[in-house]
Amino acid sequence: MSITDLAGLDARLRGWRHHLHRIPEMAFAEHETSHFVAGALHDLGFQVVTGVGGTGVVASLTRGRSGRAIGLRSELDGLPIDERSGVAYTSEHPGAMHACGHDGHMAMVLGAAAVLAGEGFDGTVRIILQPAEEPGRGAQAMVNDGLFERFPVDRLFGLHNHPGSPAGHLLTRSGPLMASEDNFTIHITGRGGHASAPHLVVDPLVIGAEILLALQQVVARSVDPIHSAVLSCTDLRTDGARNAIPSHVTITGDTRSFDPSVQALLERRIREISAGIAAAHGATAEITYTHEFAPTLNDDECVAIAGEAAARALGQANVELDADPIMASEDFGVLASHVPACLALIGNGVDPGKGGTPLHSHDYTFNDGILTAGVAYYREVAIGGLRTGKRGGN
Repeated sequence: MSITDLAGLDARLRGWRHHLHRIPEMAFAEHETSHFVAGALHDLGFQVVTGVGGTGVVASLTRGRSGRAIGLRSELDGLPIDERSGVAYTSEHPGAMHACGHDGHMAMVLGAAAVLAGEGFDGTVRIILQPAEEPGRGAQAMVNDGLFERFPVDRLFGLHNHPGSPAGHLLTRSGPLMASEDNFTIHITGRGGHASAPHLVVDPLVIGAEILLALQQVVARSVDPIHSAVLSCTDLRTDGARNAIPSHVTITGDTRSFDPSVQALLERRIREISAGIAAAHGATAEITYTHEFAPTLNDDECVAIAGEAAARALGQANVELDADPIMASEDFGVLASHVPACLALIGNGVDPGKGGTPLHSHDYTFNDGILTAGVAYYREVAIGGLRTGKRGGN
């Protein structure tokens, strides 16, 4: 099915998207959003289960006798951002906004559900709507609630809009597509005192500055150059004053990588460098390091199915199956660690104001012009995935 075959669905897609854009809700509080998408899927003839992993929704439609099942996943949550996009259907929830395009992602899976409801496929299509993607907690919550035991799938597919790429172009790759994210906090304790007598103190601000600069060498001098990694210190706070040297300094930041061994290396070097520099000055450093997002690693067979589906739906010229990985993170990675899966990026547009405004911006807008492209892709990937059969099957 090509994009032109879906012209009659366009107004409905825009209506869904604009309504969802007006009602953004934060992680695990997507009650109105879940109610709306559950109702729409029920009206399309799907069997709907709500409350999965908190506010998650799973809708299933079975045709024929096959035991095969394909999952299509979208996110539910928005971001705590005051909207300044200027669109007529702006957020009605102050301090909340769909600044990552999850409203568009939901509209696309709803559109796919509408199209598939009229198809004669053989197997089960499951629409999975996940809460709390932005903080990286919702996927694991659904897994912990028995997502894949209660609603088994042979393969899982997802789309995320990608500002900066031509509208409707699909990009993906086998293996690492999006990075892990780990967070760290370094709390340095020295001895504060009067700014006029620095010889009587153990200055944690100077120590923190040394640690911050030393950490900038970790990727360049500790990580194998064939691997990708990012280490960013993003905040430094003290309890000092204009005329008082502080006793405490806190540095926060995050790291990004694709390989668990690199994650472990980054954590180890942060701990060694921070503790070592602090000890050399007679201070202490307490380090907290947490794993927030798993890397998104695409399955080879799923990528092949996605590529064939995208070529049928969008045209071969609009498909790139060797896209560069990106250092941003997506909670889809947790789901992809449990079942064979493929996340793809769909171009949102290049020019600012026409889909090219970066994600998580207060003036970001989802490009309605790519909704039918997403639906066409999802239809083809669901039908193609069911025809391919279970992993290892015929």
